Amino acid sequence: MSKDRYAPVVSATPFPTLLAGLEAAGEETRLRILCLLDEAELTVSEFVAILGQSQPRVSRHLKLLTEAGLAARQREGAWAFFRLADPPGGELARDLVRRLDPDDPVLAADRARLEVAREARRKQAAAYFAEQATDWDRIRALHASEVRVEAALLALIGDKPFRSLLDLGTGTGRMLELLAPRAVRAVGVDQSAAMLALARSRIDQAGLRNVQLRQGDVYAPPVERDGYDLIVIHQVLHFLDDPARALKEAARALAPSGRLVVVDFDAHHEEFLRTDFAHRRLGFPLAEIEGFLADAGLVAARSTRVAPAPGESGKLTVALWLAEDPRILSDGFQKADTEFA
Repeated sequence: MSKDRYAPVVSATPFPTLLAGLEAAGEETRLRILCLLDEAELTVSEFVAILGQSQPRVSRHLKLLTEAGLAARQREGAWAFFRLADPPGGELARDLVRRLDPDDPVLAADRARLEVAREARRKQAAAYFAEQATDWDRIRALHASEVRVEAALLALIGDKPFRSLLDLGTGTGRMLELLAPRAVRAVGVDQSAAMLALARSRIDQAGLRNVQLRQGDVYAPPVERDGYDLIVIHQVLHFLDDPARALKEAARALAPSGRLVVVDFDAHHEEFLRTDFAHRRLGFPLAEIEGFLADAGLVAARSTRVAPAPGESGKLTVALWLAEDPRILSDGFQKADTEFA
């Protein structure tokens, strides 16, 4: 009998994993760290400020949690962010955290100091955004309103559920903010540490605890194969030398029957975007992206255009494409994602 692909997945934890996890978590500071990681991805320096302990001591605790498979370390330039690990270790950590009294005075004080760290992030992100705002406003003024584009995106995706979401070239994290509430887990990938800082601030403000952010190249995304029901590539391809290669890499991350959505400019002739904003491609005809998707082994399902409305001053039309992985999810295929809730 076929299994419901969206039914909660209950995974058994191997004995060595459970034993190592319990040993690692069975210490006050490390248990506090797991509670904080259940709330947000954090750096060593942020842990130092929240926990009031020395950097060597905090680093030692993080090392033990990472070795036990409860936490994971993600490098972003000169910084390293820590998060709860993927299952089974991360699943065990979440189960332990949810057995604790959230009103415990120690944990409540940690959350208060965590909010101070988040506020510092928000201020840093706001400063960077203000610095770049003129350029971003100039680009936004060129095309159909983002409200209309996002409405078209949601209509294209429809009501079909998805458990796992991947946003390649996440930028400010807007697509994660829009779509992650519908997923069990979501991952955003971007090469820029500055953009990831903006995305992290946005995710914090939205209160999304099912999102991971990873620094990486869209040509070699640091994600598992066959792992995502929905992948979004939003306003990224026009920056790339080889958009077809990026789509092939994205297709490898799709689960059977998964869907890939591309949002980018329709073909245009605004040459200044090359010189002023480093656009490599002046948009794409619908048929070109459809060809790229077919070469990646996907089936182009639907496409649509969103042109500037009569009251909008922009000249550029935004195009959206939806493609599907033709493989059928069967009982014999083991999905890569696991229930996080």
